Amino acid sequence: MNDNITLIMTISLIIIFSPFLAKFLRLPTTPIEIILGSLFGYVGFVHGAHLFDIVAEFGFLYLMFIAGTEINLKKLLNTSSIIMKKVFVYLIFLYAFSILFAIQFSLGKIFMVLLPLISVALVATLSKEYGKTPWLSMSMTVGGIGEVASILILTITSATLSSGVGLGLFQTIMSLLAFLLFMFLLFRCIQLVFWWFPKVSLVLMPHKDNKEQDIRLSMGIFFLLIAVMLYLHLELAFGAFLAGIFIPTFFEHKHELPEKLASYGFGFLIPIFFIHIGSSFNLDALLIQGLIQKALIITLVMIVMRLLASLVFIKELGLVNTVLMGLSHSMPLTLLIAMATLAFNANSIDNLHYYAFILAALFQVISVMIVIKIIHRYKIEKELKET
Repeated sequence: MNDNITLIMTISLIIIFSPFLAKFLRLPTTPIEIILGSLFGYVGFVHGAHLFDIVAEFGFLYLMFIAGTEINLKKLLNTSSIIMKKVFVYLIFLYAFSILFAIQFSLGKIFMVLLPLISVALVATLSKEYGKTPWLSMSMTVGGIGEVASILILTITSATLSSGVGLGLFQTIMSLLAFLLFMFLLFRCIQLVFWWFPKVSLVLMPHKDNKEQDIRLSMGIFFLLIAVMLYLHLELAFGAFLAGIFIPTFFEHKHELPEKLASYGFGFLIPIFFIHIGSSFNLDALLIQGLIQKALIITLVMIVMRLLASLVFIKELGLVNTVLMGLSHSMPLTLLIAMATLAFNANSIDNLHYYAFILAALFQVISVMIVIKIIHRYKIEKELKET
């Protein structure tokens, strides 16, 4: 009982004081929460507890849900064919780089899947800090497609690692294809209903709402899709991500809703997830010989390959914005840790590489967010001088 009280109080204090510490150190809040979670976890104040694990998992799913609310499917489907072609070229470059790197250094096949992962979860935290900038808008468009590809690969890889290449994998792929077909038909049906009866969206989410119908419906969609993914034994993060896409796609009149949902998440659930991530990393692992070197190499490779691949958008964004977009995709924290854990539990990577990927995920978040902050500040100062 005393341990649980200590855990609750420590998490509460981290949530309260992380923004102040981040402001004092001039760092983003997210890496501060991860670092504090690791430090307090090492001394025993933050430890594994069933409720803590559940809330952290929910925080991760809610983060994926918030990431989905940044993507309007109608606008995404109306993206110019030139941009869409460049998105696919960008993804091809990422996977080509990872395959070449894995072959060159005789690494396992799992590295070909881990290195090019894309997650827009932390891009959502950037949009909270920097607003709707051109590079972030492009990052969300490209990252949204990239994340869908990453989660599809994550789902298939998870099934392969758990059941091998056989009937289990075939059933997972069939379930995934059936779910995608169902979601496509559902999106089209809702689109037609709202087109024929535009007042339906206003009934579901009225402008004057004193019963919080918008929040209730959003949470309902969120939990329904998670339940479907549980039933189909598919990746829950994919369902949460798709649930988020529903909000801006079909309820465009509720412009304030994504921000309303994000405010709750970033103020409560999402920090708990980041604290949990930090606490899961054992600081004693830093003493493993060669760990930091491997983590730094993985960090550098994952950042460089994204910066090089992002050059396909230089014509649309310019050099500085292209670099910022490439950096924004260099923090696949949640998916990288999830995939590394799956690979480790399936004995596809050893203890050294598991901790190296966890540490690399943390290095990426901390270093990339600091570099983005520096470049963004330089960009603003340059624009002010020119005006």
